[in-house]
Amino acid sequence: VGTNLTDLRLPRRARLRELGGCMGPIWPSYYGECSALMFVVDAANPSQVSSSCLQLLSVLSAAQLASVPVLVLFNKIDLPCYLSLVEMKSLFRMQDIVSCATQPVTAVETSARDGTGLADVLQWLRATLGETR
Repeated sequence: VGTNLTDLRLPRRARLRELGGCMGPIWPSYYGECSALMFVVDAANPSQVSSSCLQLLSVLSAAQLASVPVLVLFNKIDLPCYLSLVEMKSLFRMQDIVSCATQPVTAVETSARDGTGLADVLQWLRATLGETR
């Protein structure tokens, strides 16, 4: 619980601020500083899918984030009970979200434990943040 800051070199420096889901009520106070957004979903916890989807919809509807690119990470795919990307996209209605969102939305599967999908995340960050932001 709280916020964590991490700096990455992509090759230029990018600051990552992690805000946990329980801190959702204060997320809007950070939107003004945001150049890109990564939204992490627990793909091994189907009981949280609906609340995660509602949180994502709230984030996507924020005026300050109207043009901020969003990467949805379906995490914990290393666990035996995870929902596949196809299942998560279906439950999230990602096709509807992407078609209605004002900002670009991308989704990838990841495992923070074993690093699966990390290359895709870094590639997205590099492409999204570019050299000049």
